Amino acid sequence: MTAHQNGTIATEVSHFLLNCFVRSPSCWQHWLSLPLSLLFLLAMGANATLLVTIRLEASLHQPMYYLLSLLSLLDMVLCLTVIPKVLAIFWFDLRAISFSACFLQMFIMNSFLAMESCTFMVMAYDRYVAICHPLRYPSIITDQFVAKAAIFILARNFIFTLPIPSLSGRLYYCGRNVIENCICANMSVSRLSCDDVTVNRLYQFAGGWTLLGSDLILIFASYTLILRAVLRLKAEGAVAKALSTCGSHFILILFFSTVLLVFIFTLLVKKKVPPDVPVLLNVLHHVVPAALNPIVYGVRTQEIKQGIQRLLKKGW
Repeated sequence: MTAHQNGTIATEVSHFLLNCFVRSPSCWQHWLSLPLSLLFLLAMGANATLLVTIRLEASLHQPMYYLLSLLSLLDMVLCLTVIPKVLAIFWFDLRAISFSACFLQMFIMNSFLAMESCTFMVMAYDRYVAICHPLRYPSIITDQFVAKAAIFILARNFIFTLPIPSLSGRLYYCGRNVIENCICANMSVSRLSCDDVTVNRLYQFAGGWTLLGSDLILIFASYTLILRAVLRLKAEGAVAKALSTCGSHFILILFFSTVLLVFIFTLLVKKKVPPDVPVLLNVLHHVVPAALNPIVYGVRTQEIKQGIQRLLKKGW
């Protein structure tokens, strides 16, 4: 028993319990675990294959593929942070999670999600230079540019997302320790606190829209300029070639933003949708784009397909 700031006596909790889809039939979790585990294996295998192919194929040692490697690494970390714990809950009812593990998961989810968004923004700039300034592309998009972009992506999102778990970790948790979620989402955890969480809510809202919103605005601006430049092309087949160059990246952005926007929309109208729907969308957002991203690039990018085929012939 501990005394809280207002003088009341409460029991300080020592760990959290993840209450995952408790409103749904118990068999539903087992059925959901099958496609979820398949998506997880697909995400890990496809991204690992993509990373090995880019690493071993000299023809793929180019800035665009370095950025794609960074995206694959971020996808793998997000999957490993979220999906194994969710499957452990489904299969073995291992709902308990320690304070430190919960806040670490919270930090990784927030920071790496923002890093993915920032990586998409840098990739959009890469495509903008390739289409709108093709002659200057080799001098602008260099290995040094990718290195500086990677440092910017890591530093910006580490600095801006670190306060999220820090603010939640400083709260006083008493009595309730059951998180109505499959993961340690910031507000799902913070609302268990006996303290005022207004600052947490404001920072989550401001930080999220500042990071993801600014990235989406710059991505939209890049593709607006790309589309304007493409429509001015006169050579036969030039428009189709230019659009195909950006096609894979644009599809990845749609995967990422669509699931994210649907999740945000369900939160805004949560009184009108079943409580388990936002939870399911939150889980899927950490595995569906990760599973589809390398497949889209592998199918649509001739150089990657040829690289994988050469590795297979060598016995990899």
